[in-house]
Amino acid sequence: MRIRHPRGADGALIRVSLGRRRALRWALLPAAQIVAPLAWAQAARIASARVWPAQEYTRLILESALPLAWQVTTLKDPGRVVLDLDGVDAGPELAQLAQRVHPDDPHLAGIRVGKRSPTVLRVVLDVKDDVQVQAFALKPVAEFGNRLVIDLIPATPPDPLMALLQSERAKPEEPLFEPPTGTPGAPAAKRDRARRITVAVDPGHGGEDPGAIGRKGTYEKHVALAISRKLKAAIDATPNLRAVLTRDDDYFVPLATRVQKARRAQADLFVSIHADAFREARARGSSVFALSEHGATSAAARWLAQKENDADLIGGVNLDVRDPMLARTLLDLSQTAQIADSLKAGRRVLAELGETNVLHKREVEQAGFAVLKAPDVPSILVETAFISNPDEELKLRDPKQQGRYADAIADGVRAYFANNPALARG
Repeated sequence: MRIRHPRGADGALIRVSLGRRRALRWALLPAAQIVAPLAWAQAARIASARVWPAQEYTRLILESALPLAWQVTTLKDPGRVVLDLDGVDAGPELAQLAQRVHPDDPHLAGIRVGKRSPTVLRVVLDVKDDVQVQAFALKPVAEFGNRLVIDLIPATPPDPLMALLQSERAKPEEPLFEPPTGTPGAPAAKRDRARRITVAVDPGHGGEDPGAIGRKGTYEKHVALAISRKLKAAIDATPNLRAVLTRDDDYFVPLATRVQKARRAQADLFVSIHADAFREARARGSSVFALSEHGATSAAARWLAQKENDADLIGGVNLDVRDPMLARTLLDLSQTAQIADSLKAGRRVLAELGETNVLHKREVEQAGFAVLKAPDVPSILVETAFISNPDEELKLRDPKQQGRYADAIADGVRAYFANNPALARG
């Protein structure tokens, strides 16, 4: 068991393994609450409790108006994660928490709630496998109050590249995707014919982060996943092309992790799928964005990039856990070649989308999107349509129209690689 103490005074990080038994210290509270325990005389109440299951990790979130005082302990044989909440009333949200565990949850078998003492409420998470636990607090943001997050992460996380290789072993040999004779770059493509071209398809938002919400209650996260799955199918059906999803279910993936997944899968192109909203309902049409090193190409692009970059605050990122190598990668400003290739890919995709939908802008726009900052992977963000536009929201809800968007993007991807063959990997 390893304990990493918080770097600030407003939360704690606890990272443990189920291999040993040991009680962890109480999470640090703001100084005013440490010296003034009477602030906890009024019991806190859990306003909402949510469980987000996925192969990559299962997340439990407890939301309250007041910050929570909490302690996490892990136990073995059978595996359990014990959460003690100090000064919390056992309200209906906690009473119904056990019913929110999905029977197919890969990591969480069940939840039990009871009193440890007159002032301490105990929540026991029965786990199915060996997991690491991350526990951290989030400050209020957007419509969310104070949130306590418990992540159950498998000890051996899924490897996207290995998953691709295993899926391909079961496939029969198929003809290779090659540019037509005479196409610029065709000889280089033939030299690189031994490996498949990999496209990372990134469904925006997910889990705690719904993205934009249409007037009819359509969630951007659901639309993005539906279109992304169709896009993956279209790419996989193309000889010598393959796609990998950064998320394949309704859970949150931090922006930097999406970039990291694409690089681990050795992606040749990164395509992030969205269906965003604007302040005015009349805004409509498809758009494609690339990264910018020198500011946004329009005020709307700057506004959209900031909105998308705020996804980490809403989805819930543990800021104490950072990959130093990834952080350096995202801060690398020598991305001229990546941006040039991203613009080429974006123009191809935008042209194809123009055959399916009206275009919001006829040029690829640029802004500082965090999810597009892989320096060695051309990356684009596609706004398929505006979910805030009533007519386009209906299209986004229609599986057939979702398929048209996906096919148009796939056609653009094929056209890009026909003229810009992927470089061989070392």
